[in-house]
Amino acid sequence: MAANLSAVVGVVSLVTALTAALLAVLRLRARRGIATATQRATYEVLHTAGLAAEPLRAGLSDAGAAKAVRHLRALVGAVGLALTDADRLLALDGRGTHHGEQLLAAAQRTVDTGRSTVLGEQELRCDRVDCPVRGAVVAPLLGADGRVVGALVAVADSPPPPGLVQATLETAHWAGNQLALAELDSSRERLARAEIRALRAQISPHFIYNALTAIGSFVRTDPERARELILEFAEFTRYSFRAHGEFTTLAEELRSIDRYLTIERARFGDRLQVRLQIAPEVLPVTLPFLCLQPLVENAVRHGLSRKPGTGMVSIEARDAGAECHITVEDDGVGMDPTTLTAGIAELARGTGDPGDDTGQHVGLSNVDERLRSVFGDRFGLVVETGLGSGTKVSMRVPKFHPGVRAGS
Repeated sequence: MAANLSAVVGVVSLVTALTAALLAVLRLRARRGIATATQRATYEVLHTAGLAAEPLRAGLSDAGAAKAVRHLRALVGAVGLALTDADRLLALDGRGTHHGEQLLAAAQRTVDTGRSTVLGEQELRCDRVDCPVRGAVVAPLLGADGRVVGALVAVADSPPPPGLVQATLETAHWAGNQLALAELDSSRERLARAEIRALRAQISPHFIYNALTAIGSFVRTDPERARELILEFAEFTRYSFRAHGEFTTLAEELRSIDRYLTIERARFGDRLQVRLQIAPEVLPVTLPFLCLQPLVENAVRHGLSRKPGTGMVSIEARDAGAECHITVEDDGVGMDPTTLTAGIAELARGTGDPGDDTGQHVGLSNVDERLRSVFGDRFGLVVETGLGSGTKVSMRVPKFHPGVRAGS
């Protein structure tokens, strides 16, 4: 009885699923009936272009060309289509495979001259009686700097008509724009890595010298504390010089800052006071690697080290809905806002001197640029300072941002 009941339930479920599928198909057909031929054609072109754009945005490679070439052929409407770089035929979809060497030779001429060309039967002769290839259109692919990085070759089964020529040229222009964007993305990533390396170089010499000096002062008088400081120093440098990931979490950044402040407190003693106010819910927030550490180092090194007596560094991170708001504040000597603005402007022009007050705020400029690059111009640093009034640096970080994740 139970088996029969199960069978009936199975049949009913199958019928229900088939009915739902049939209704979905009917609704889809109804929607298609509303769309005009122009709307359907626009959708098809944009959809196909989107499928081709994704692999092209990864650069002109064998894998990317193999994924993009089929969609590019659909855009051009050719019987065959090939993608080449300056030296090799990367991928070919459709007809014309046995003409690979001839197509590559024509593409290399286009790369050298930067000019498109139309090939006829004379340039594409072969021994195959059944060969359908009667011509081809070769168009250059331009990179970000206007340099020809490859070619797009459309194969025709008749002398190439004007429509095919125009479609090939326009598609090559569009594909070149995608490759240019890929180059710009790559350049931006290299710049970000270079900025991180520069920031590490700016932080490290000062901190390493002071840290080793502080540790050395405890070697004989308090060996156990010296040992603990060495371990903290090792963990701090391991984090700062890690070889992967442009992003980290607020929790990881704060752990590293705690090690930094432990070593600095050993150096300054009771002169350095620290106050933390961190909302637990913002600890997983992702932010650019080493974007908080320079702010704390600036507060200690440029704010409090020049102040007689006790100084306070306050670090606050609070939940603000879709954002996390972070502030680093000190009650140190501060500086003239006009001098700060002029110093950042000099750094932007590449004329700042690392030995003066302008160069001392290279960390602020670096962090500001990286925040704006990742999250947009609305998310730069806000600096409030004045002579004798300390300094407060604030940042806003979106809790969720496309393409940004810890360890990436």
